Amino acid sequence: MENTIEDQTAPEKTIFNAIGQGDLTEFKNILMQHKGSVDFFDENGMTALQHAAYKGCKEMVQMLLDRGADVNSGKHEYNYTALHFGALSGNSEVCKLLLEAGAKSTAANSVGRTASQMAAFVGNHHTVATINNFIPRSEISYYTVLQGQQSEPYLPSFLVDPLHKFVLGVNIHPVRLALNLQHASGLLDNAEKVSKVLEMLCKKEMTRGSETNEVMAFKYHYLSYIIREINNIRDKQKPVTDSNKEEKKYDIVEIFSKKLLKPGKDGYSLDLMDAFLKDCVREFPYRECTTFHQMVTSLTSKDPPPALSVINCTINGQRGFVDAIPYCSTCGEEKPAKKCSKCKSVQYCDRECQRLHWFVHKKACNRESSVPAPVNSKVNVDAAEITSELQNLVAG
Repeated sequence: MENTIEDQTAPEKTIFNAIGQGDLTEFKNILMQHKGSVDFFDENGMTALQHAAYKGCKEMVQMLLDRGADVNSGKHEYNYTALHFGALSGNSEVCKLLLEAGAKSTAANSVGRTASQMAAFVGNHHTVATINNFIPRSEISYYTVLQGQQSEPYLPSFLVDPLHKFVLGVNIHPVRLALNLQHASGLLDNAEKVSKVLEMLCKKEMTRGSETNEVMAFKYHYLSYIIREINNIRDKQKPVTDSNKEEKKYDIVEIFSKKLLKPGKDGYSLDLMDAFLKDCVREFPYRECTTFHQMVTSLTSKDPPPALSVINCTINGQRGFVDAIPYCSTCGEEKPAKKCSKCKSVQYCDRECQRLHWFVHKKACNRESSVPAPVNSKVNVDAAEITSELQNLVAG
């Protein structure tokens, strides 16, 4: 039975006030006292879950979902869903919770806009990417079940969670993907199986008929392509001795990164990365789809943007305006926490990213810096220390 604001008791009416004021303690008390449905509606047909999503409060959203709140309620006077409100809040974690609970990303409001489109309209680009990249865990776990005459499943069950997390990632820079693979349990050790499953997901996505998601299909192909390339590098490496295992565990990422980050002939452009990513687009098997034609048109235009930019816009959506957001010089992560302490002209996520980029940056760093690196800095990455650490690992 629906609970409208007119027929609620006094404690129940206060739930909207608690959400509006961000009073988590009062919110918990109200839920503890109320044992029935938590699908309360205000005068505009907006539920408590929608209010919490708009507020961007992950804890309140989770508690309401745990109590069975309708994630796809469509009573709002302008047909906004909880996901629409989460998208407008700009809280990607709230949107992820709603999607995991079954929120329909294709639901449109009264003016025909989905949650992702509304997020793009107000400039919440990370939220757009979170929604666009989401797939249910069941899409991955399907391949852990024996099909037909199979003697073993396509994917071991212990790989479901790391692969699901890998697919959901919004940063599709090749180096960041390589780092994510390096840190994910078991994905690289089962690279061939993982790559095959991603290609099967690509094919499955392209055969959904009216529900086909060409963008997600291309992302599956893109991730599979990256994994195959990294696995090829690993296969070519010589076995390491026990004494070198700790030192060598980053070799694959380092080799892959140097291959892509090496400056072009002009000293600035990343020609090798551009060629690598164009090959990836060229190998996409569904060449008649709209997404493929749009990418090819951009890449073959008179003054084409970098291939990484084209692929990123395809997967994560166009940005309505150019943001003055800093990026990690190695992996493209937004708003990196650290910077080179010597020249302060480039930024990195962490020491690992600086290690991988040092073979590119070291010459420019020596030219641009005019002051010694700070001692015992807790914020900056110390370039002098990195130089010492890498002098036997990177090329001159």
